[in-house]
Amino acid sequence: MHSNSSAVRIDAVITWVDGSDPAHMARRLRYQGPSPRNANATNPHRWACNDELSYCLRSIANHAPWIGRIWIVTDAQSPDLSRLSADLTARITIVDHLTLFAGHESVLPTFNSLVIETMLWRIPGLAEHFVYFNDDVFLTGPLVPGDLFCGNAPVLRGDWVNHCAIAADAASKHDPTLLNPLTQINAAVLAGFGPERLFRAAHVVHPMRRSVLARLYDQHRDAFMANIGHRFRCVSQFLPQGFHNHACISAGDAVLHTGADHLHLRTGAVHDYPLPDVRAYLARALNPQFKFLCVNDLPQVEAAIPDTRQWIERAIAA
Repeated sequence: MHSNSSAVRIDAVITWVDGSDPAHMARRLRYQGPSPRNANATNPHRWACNDELSYCLRSIANHAPWIGRIWIVTDAQSPDLSRLSADLTARITIVDHLTLFAGHESVLPTFNSLVIETMLWRIPGLAEHFVYFNDDVFLTGPLVPGDLFCGNAPVLRGDWVNHCAIAADAASKHDPTLLNPLTQINAAVLAGFGPERLFRAAHVVHPMRRSVLARLYDQHRDAFMANIGHRFRCVSQFLPQGFHNHACISAGDAVLHTGADHLHLRTGAVHDYPLPDVRAYLARALNPQFKFLCVNDLPQVEAAIPDTRQWIERAIAA
């Protein structure tokens, strides 16, 4: 835990999409077309909606009630918030892609989270300090502002990795499983780091500063414009939070958190490990030591462990 003034407002930003919506699905399929793409970029689970948003929002209410505004970024959609408390819904604002991409409407519609993340800082009224959630990340223990920011410095969770082998292998650009490391490499290089030692953020919430992203946009306008030009993920893109993190690290304005306080149940875990081990891993979210849980593919986990949602409910409860 790190000290932080409670007077500083910290907002939450969550990206959300319901890929089963017929209108969204029709647009996606029309733009996706028959041409082959990196399978990672067009995996249907990227747009699946399985009530993760409800878990995410309720976990914020239970474990970080001091969060300021909660901004949900959507594409001409409105999530069902009817089951949430009035106090929680009063803090929520829906932000449409048309608002986020004002002046850049030609890149819409987009089905690319990297594109959306590139422009999150443009949300009108967003606090200087904010924390970015994918909707499959939940808070599972009491959080204090110092868990996210130490003064102005974001508290970053992750590790240093060497991606030289990936960067040097031309075949890696055609490997769907390597799309994420490739975008990490691109982000690090923009910030002056090489693939031999870059900071890989954990699958967790991302504390970010609006002014840092605005400054990077001004300094690297061409790179930002290129990044938002892909309707689907592409290996030439950079990971926006990776760029932000490396810029903060380079400026000496970041805190690297080394404690084990987050859990990540990745896609395929239920196939790669014995189910009792996966269940035990999921149960660790009930340990007060762990503050964050990411479940990448809830339907896949639930098919193998039918009571997964009960575990999540218990973990996010106050």
